[in-house]
Parts: sequence; C-alpha cells; structure tokens
Amino acid sequence: MVEQWTIGGILLVALVLFILDKWRYDLVAVAALLAAALTGVVPDDQVFSGFGNPAVITVAAVLVISHALWSAGVVDALAALIGRVGNSPFVQLVALTSVTTLCSAFMNNVGAMAIMIPIALKLGRSSGNPVSKLLMPMAFGSLLGGCLTLIGTPPNIIIANFRRDLGGEPFQLFDFTPVGLGVALAGLVFIWLAGRWLVPDRGGSRKSDSLYDIAEYLTELYAPDKANGLNKTVHELEEMAEGRLRVLALVRDDRRQPAPPPYQRLQAEDILVVKADAETLKLFLDASGLELNADEKLAERFLSSNEISVMEGVIGHDSRLIGRSAADLRLRRGYGVNLLAVAREGHKLRPELANIRFKPGDVLLLQGDKDTLSGIFTRFGCYPLAERALRIGKDTRVALPLALFGLAILATAFNLASAPVAFTACAGAMVLTGLVNLRELYDSIDWPIIVLLGATLPLGGALESTGAAQSLARLMLANGDSLAPFWLLGLVLFASMLLSNVINNAAAAVLMAPIAISTAQGLAVSADAFLMAVAIGASLPFLTPIGHQSNLLVMGPGGYAFKDYWKLGLPLSVLLGITAVSLIRLIWPL
Repeated sequence: MVEQWTIGGILLVALVLFILDKWRYDLVAVAALLAAALTGVVPDDQVFSGFGNPAVITVAAVLVISHALWSAGVVDALAALIGRVGNSPFVQLVALTSVTTLCSAFMNNVGAMAIMIPIALKLGRSSGNPVSKLLMPMAFGSLLGGCLTLIGTPPNIIIANFRRDLGGEPFQLFDFTPVGLGVALAGLVFIWLAGRWLVPDRGGSRKSDSLYDIAEYLTELYAPDKANGLNKTVHELEEMAEGRLRVLALVRDDRRQPAPPPYQRLQAEDILVVKADAETLKLFLDASGLELNADEKLAERFLSSNEISVMEGVIGHDSRLIGRSAADLRLRRGYGVNLLAVAREGHKLRPELANIRFKPGDVLLLQGDKDTLSGIFTRFGCYPLAERALRIGKDTRVALPLALFGLAILATAFNLASAPVAFTACAGAMVLTGLVNLRELYDSIDWPIIVLLGATLPLGGALESTGAAQSLARLMLANGDSLAPFWLLGLVLFASMLLSNVINNAAAAVLMAPIAISTAQGLAVSADAFLMAVAIGASLPFLTPIGHQSNLLVMGPGGYAFKDYWKLGLPLSVLLGITAVSLIRLIWPL
C-alpha cells in the first residue's frame, strides 16, 4: 500500500507540473522517474528500460520517415492542388482539412501543418476569406488524421505496446482504421457544417501578404551636416529614443546596408530607415537633428529585395526562443536580422520589441538575408508562415521515399516484420539512399518526446506493478457498479481526452492505459476495447491550444484566444466521444 501511495503521489505532482507548464515536460518526466527510482517503486534494472521500448523506437523511426516525406515534397504535391479550388470558403475548408487529415494519418502532423498553414494563409488572403476560419479546422483535422493508423500519433503506438505486454499481439498498422475512420469522418462533417458558426472570425478578410502593416511605422531620415546625431553609433541613436526606435537600414553613397551593426557610426548625408511611432519619432528628431525624407514606397524599397526578405514565423512549443527576448539573443549583432514586429493572439504588441519575452504561438516578423532567415527559423524551432520553394536545388525524388514507405507498410500489414523493425529499416534505407543525411536524421527526431516516452513508460509500469492501477480501477468499479461496461468504456475515453488537453497526449496514454487494463480485468471483459478508448481519447485534445502542437501553431496566425478553442472543441469532443464509444463497442466487442 505504501508503494501505491508513493507512485500515486509522484504521478500527481508530475501531473500538476505538466499542467503548470513551468518546466518542459521531458524534464518533469525524468524528475518523476528519478524520484520513483530513489523511492524504490521502480527497480534499478528497469529505470531506463523505457528508452529501449519498441514504442519509443517506432516513434523515432516514424519521425525520420515523416521528415523524409516532407523534404521530398510529398505534401507539397498535394498542397499544390489546393491552389486550384477557387474562392469559395466552404470548398477551401473542405480541401484544406481533407488533405491535412490524410497526410497526418501517415506522417508527423506538425510537419504536415508546417506546410499547410502557409497554403491556407495564401488562399485566405488572396480570396478575402478570413484565415481564422480555416486554420483551427485544419489543426483539428490533423488530430483526426492521427486516429487512422498505428503511426498516425504516438498514443496509438504506445497502446499497441501495452497490448503486446498483456501477452497478445500488438495492434497492427490498420487495426485503428475502422474506429478512426468513423471518428474522422464524423469530425470533418461536423467541422464543415458547424465551423462557420463555432470558429471565430478574427480580423475579417485580409488580402495583405503580411499579418502586419509595417510601412505605416517606417520613416526615412536624412542626416544633414550639423546634425547632433553625427558620429553616434546605431546603438547610441536608438538609445536617444529610449529603445523605442529601431534602425532597419542605412544608405551611404547609394549603397544600402540592412540591419546595420550597433557599432556603425552615422555620417553626414547618410539616410536611415527607422521604425517608430509618431510620438517617438518627434522626440528623436528634436534630439538628433535629423530631418524627414519621406517616401511612400519605403516598405518595398527597404524591407525586401532580391537579397533581403521579410518573413513571418510562429514560435513552436519547444522553441529555444521561449522566455527570451531579441535583446537576449542579439539578433542584429549575431545574425544580421531585424525584429520588425511581434503578434500575440492576433494583436500586434506595442511595447519595446527588444525586451518582449517570447511565448509559444507568438508570430514574429523578421527582416534579413533570405538564407539567413530560413536558418534562423530552423535553428530556433519556429515555423515559417510562407510557402517554401518546392525542393529548390534538390532532386525531385518523390517516388523513392514513397516506395520505401510503402514497403514498410506492406511488411507490417502482412506480418512480415513488426512495426518497430519495418519502420526502423525504412528510416535506415532513407539515410543510405541519401534522402535524409545524418544531420537531418538527428534533427528530425523530436527528442523531448523521446525522453518523455522513455521516462514515463517505467512510471506506467510502476502504476501497474504496485497495484495502484488496480486500486484506481476498483474505485471506479465500486462507484460505478450500477453502470454497464459501455458507460465505463465511455468514462475511460473521456478521462483520456480530458487529460490529453492539459498534458502531452503520449503521457496521457501511458498513465491511462494501466487503469484501462485493470478496469477491463475487473469487469472480466476484453481489454482491447478499453485500450482503443484510451488511444482515441488521448489523440483528440480539442479544448485548449496547449493540448497539441497543431493547436498551438495556428493560435498566432489565426489570432485565436485561449477560450476560442473550446467553442468548437467542446461539442466536437462530445460528438466524437459518443461516436468512438459506439464504434469501439461494435468493432471490438467487450
């Protein structure tokens, strides 16, 4: 009993820390694992057994394969067809959500969303339709797609592994499809029909190619011979305006220098392009002695050219930018990049940009060298909100990754190899054939997820080995002794769904699976239905933006507030929960 209380207390503390999100989930999971090891509820020889678990290996292999398919342009080929759907909001909605759902069934849904979001932005802005009406349905579609196959989402892989540990065969690649397909179709139809009323319209129709009207705040200044600001550095000039003015470019002898370094000194007859509001600009002109040299085409002339570009990007959940500011990162000094604007929940932030602490879902507008900008977004874990060029400078080899992936699927479907072996072999073949180089191999793996899985799987085992899962199941059965197994099945599914909205869905599956198995054993029924309920419930976090990275990615570009998600997510969750329980009962008899 002491061990049950110990593992229960450790998991409760971990759950609270997951919800508070003060520390990254992989760090919390490792801390919980070490606490369990030090208290003896996880034996020493099993502490790190999770990292060799087939589920962890399969997730890593699938992430590599997803990157290869993404890099080869498989999703681009489908996305290119969407550009021909016309200006009808309903047709755009159907096309975007359908393609996103299909892609997410076989590849990492965040990778699919990274390509589909720019397509949606372009369609919405070119047609004048609100992009907010498209992005949230797409994010939810990516979650629905994950329910279709074993490799669609980590919870499915985890649940298949729990079934193997029960002494049976693990769930196969398409065992999730009958229930998942019914759930996906019901969800898509509901989104198509009810989305126009339940998805908020943020900002109306915008045909601008940017989320910001930057030109409104740009001014060209001329340095006369007797200006007070002569011989001052760029940093000193910005400090004259107390940091509320940014120097974006300097023109000297008809040569333009974007993002001039802080130590660059101002000379007579130089032209500065600055970004500031009207009040700050007036104070700066009085202090520096510079003169206005207005030009209506500043944005076109100075923000972008053949070499210089402006690019939007959204900060991911695991981005290295979170909690830091442009001043901390020294974007201009270190990378030659200007931060032009930051938007949060659809609103441009007005305070001093250099000191804004970035949060997940923030949208940044950066100016700099085109190649540098692409590298910056990749380096810091952000997703560009612009259509990427289709495999520029690379061979178009869509057929080869599809063929290798198809062979892995066939090997799994016909039991020629287990899923971990088949997909690991596929990932290895993609490396050997040059589809993925060694650096991309390691970069494509979401290591925080791998660490989370490796750390939580032994905790899930401890929940079962100490008898804590059985005690929770007995408590559930005692309070629901008058309920039929059908209702307890629904309770497990909705509990998994609720949990996945506040913690990572993989962790939700690990924690709920032992309880589901013990509940089924207490009822003397097959555990398959209860495991399937956990898999479906953990894969559908619609209520919050923090429930899944797909939800978070669209928060900034769509201008959504935290409360906007449950307006569509709550009725969708109820509908799909009822649909899933009904289908599970039909396809996986108790």
